[in-house]
Amino acid sequence: MPEEDLTRADARGPRHGRHSSDRLTARRIRSTIPARTRGALRRLARSRRRRRWALEGVAALACLVALATYVQANDGPTPGVPDPGGVPAGVGRPSNLPGADGRDPASGQASPGLRPRQRPPSPSPTPSTPPPSPVLTLALREVPAEVDLTAVGSRDWVHWGLRGDGTSVRKRGGSGEIHDAGGRGRRGSWDGNQETFRWRDGNPVRSVDGSPHGSFTCGTGSGFTLAVAGSGDPRSVHVYAGTWRAKGRLDVRLSSGGPVRTLRLEDPHTSRSAEFAIRFQAPVGERLVVTWTTEHAFTDDCAGVTLQAVALR
Repeated sequence: MPEEDLTRADARGPRHGRHSSDRLTARRIRSTIPARTRGALRRLARSRRRRRWALEGVAALACLVALATYVQANDGPTPGVPDPGGVPAGVGRPSNLPGADGRDPASGQASPGLRPRQRPPSPSPTPSTPPPSPVLTLALREVPAEVDLTAVGSRDWVHWGLRGDGTSVRKRGGSGEIHDAGGRGRRGSWDGNQETFRWRDGNPVRSVDGSPHGSFTCGTGSGFTLAVAGSGDPRSVHVYAGTWRAKGRLDVRLSSGGPVRTLRLEDPHTSRSAEFAIRFQAPVGERLVVTWTTEHAFTDDCAGVTLQAVALR
């Protein structure tokens, strides 16, 4: 540049002189650098800008992740403060209850028809089997000419009067469910029954063929009281009894209460016998109560009721 031009440029003042000098210097530097080198420098500059932008993007992403982690950590309930469900924070719910989404934790299956936070209904209790209703029937039958107590009394049997007043023979190895509960009046023994009894499993007398023996009481109001234990199963009781010139009344009832079944038997002139067939069912701990009473004596000559045997099956 001519000297006068430089002088003129300097005379322009400090505002434009420095910039013009910088541009001039830059042009001089570029004029000395080959064109191929200048292209490489531009590519290098662009590569440096891209690297800077990538680093800035990674830094911004890391800041966002840190911010989200902080917000999530501080968004839950304060430790020790109950949540709206009444359970303190940090306390787990029982694992055997369905979750808030209505799923069963054991199977992972969703319970049908449930909305969030509902619980499946409690299962209905299994109905228990009610105890059997008490059963009690009474019938009057003719006595066979010979009664086999071993066959009729498969569970238990008792026979009276074989060895005198107040004596009895029981089934050997029987259930013991027949109880002699006493009764009013003095008992006597006699051997005038029209029917006979036999057995092959007695105690203390093991076997007897054709015994006509029995027991009797005298006078109105006298008689016998028996009891048979309940087992919960239906049972049949056979009472072999009679009268001597009297009217007898047989009453049967359950010890737990309920109706009383009654039958009568009478003959004002001589003796008469019958089989009273009782069907009952009572729980364990209850009893069938049988009373055989002289309701009316037709003579003062020891008129009353008789009892020969009772068998249970």
